[in-house]
Amino acid sequence: MAGVITASVPSWIEPFTGLSSRCFGKLVTSVRREQASDQQRGRPWGLPLEDRILLVTAYWRTNLTMRQLALLFGISRSAADRIIDHIGPLPALRQRKQFRKDTVLIVDGTLVPTRDHSVAEQPKNYRYSTAHQVVIDADTRLVVVVGRPLPGNRHDSRGWEESGAKAAVGTTTTIADGGCQGTGLVLPHRRRKGQDLPAWKEKHDRSHKQVRARVEHTFARMKGWKILRDCRLKGDGVHHALLGIARLHNLTFGG
Repeated sequence: MAGVITASVPSWIEPFTGLSSRCFGKLVTSVRREQASDQQRGRPWGLPLEDRILLVTAYWRTNLTMRQLALLFGISRSAADRIIDHIGPLPALRQRKQFRKDTVLIVDGTLVPTRDHSVAEQPKNYRYSTAHQVVIDADTRLVVVVGRPLPGNRHDSRGWEESGAKAAVGTTTTIADGGCQGTGLVLPHRRRKGQDLPAWKEKHDRSHKQVRARVEHTFARMKGWKILRDCRLKGDGVHHALLGIARLHNLTFGG
């Protein structure tokens, strides 16, 4: 049965992936390189690699069910599930390991509603979720580090270290919000009860807030991939999805 959607028709790519045809081509080239280093014997896939990558990114973008994806690509539901399990980890963000001395980073946590309750917890007044620490470069606004997912009731001040984000960043100057007291990050000044901050501290806090807003804008763009609004994947699936979407974000934002 011929698939309705195929990467051989460029007009399908951007609506279902959020990527231009050029950026999608870069992604395919990179994943093909990963595939070449890990060749496995067995029954060949029914879809070419380009269509399998399109299926995975379309799943992240639209959050359609497996049954809906299978119909769109002309394959069985179980085949769509296997493709996501196999291809999903391959487009993952290659996290930066070294930073220039003058680099400034911004970190913040975000919640991803996750149906697998074995990896998720229910934070106050919210759905079962996983908590993720995401670090961006303040200059380029590209994602450089994504921490391991933690239960959604984990506070950012603990998640910073427990997710591995702190170890990945090292001693690089990193900005965070006021909820990360005691972490060694660059925070806004605290206003004591009944006291006003001096003018220079008020000015510093305004600048801090304006710069830190860049990570919030990054979250808003990343959550254009709807799987981050209601993730049905189990186990490491939510981590693979966030790493993959971070890479797609960098492709769309950085070209």
